[in-house]
Formats: sequence, C-alpha cells, structure tokens
Amino acid sequence: MIDPVTLGRHLHDLRTGRGLALNALAKEAGVSVSMLSAIERGEKTPTVVVLSRIADGLGLSLSRLLADLETDRVIVRRAAEQDHVAEPGGWHRTVLTPVVPGVNFEWIRTTLPPGCDAGSFPAYAPGSHEFVAVESGELCLGVGEASYVLAAGDSVYFPADAAHSYANRTEKPCVYYVAALIMRPRKTG
Repeated sequence: MIDPVTLGRHLHDLRTGRGLALNALAKEAGVSVSMLSAIERGEKTPTVVVLSRIADGLGLSLSRLLADLETDRVIVRRAAEQDHVAEPGGWHRTVLTPVVPGVNFEWIRTTLPPGCDAGSFPAYAPGSHEFVAVESGELCLGVGEASYVLAAGDSVYFPADAAHSYANRTEKPCVYYVAALIMRPRKTG
C-alpha cells in the first residue's frame, strides 16, 4: 500500500525538482490547487484519475510516478479511509478503491436522493468502460442519446467514450455502484 504522507512528499519533491510552483502544476494537471496541496501534505489520497492527471502534469507515466512507492501487494482500505464526497444537489459518492499503480480502475458507491439529477458526464477516452449495478431504488441512466431505467438488482455495461448521465426521478433514494476503467489520452511533447 502507498502511504499518503510518503506519496505527498514524493510529489512535492518531483514538483519542486522541476521548478514548478504549486499553481503551475495544478493548472498543467487540471487539478485544483487545494487538492494538490492536500495531497502533497498527505491529507488526501488521490483517486487513480487524479493521480494520472498529476503524472501527466509532471510529464511522467503513472507507473513511473509511483515506482518504488508500493510497499505491499495487498491493499486493505478500511471504511474510515474511503473518500466520501458530498456533491452539489445532495448526492453522495464513496470511492471504495485504493490507488493502485498502473491501474486506472475505480469502484464507487453513489446515493441519489429522491428527485436528484447528478448531471451529465463527458465522454472519456476510447477504451474506457463503465459497469453499473443498482442496489436499491430506480436509476435513470443516459448513454449518448439513449436512456435506460434500471431497478434494484439490474446492471448494465457501456463503453464510457460517450457522454453519460445519472438521475433518480422517483420519490425514494437510489443507491448504485459504478465500476469504471477510465483511459486517458497521454499528452504529447
């Protein structure tokens, strides 16, 4: 498992070694200054997608960025260590997966309150995939121009290289899981 404090020091050293100010790397990586600062202080553990953006901002591959930081092949992520994100509109995400070097996979549990529209998400790079499973309630999933209504126990797969959206149009909460393999195009030059 990668220790967040060790990761933060490593990122700080890489950034300052390249003569980059915090805001310069944040802009290059497409990550907020506050998020990058919290990661460097070891206060936040970044998702794989965020860590991949930081690697791109530093001109490194994700595996090169994390080389020699992994100390254990088995990673246990206790409930208290999971990232809980309260989103605008009242919906809530829990990122269940740890950061694993070279793996662009995330597993997320989402709760949408009654009548909540989580919004539309842009298409990811070709080769990206999402699997969705509804635990309870009813989920309205949009993929491209199509829409699907999923009930408790239903699941779906779709290539995530299309815009997609999630909404709960009922009067009961909806809980669902997203397993996502997100590819990102590498910057050139």
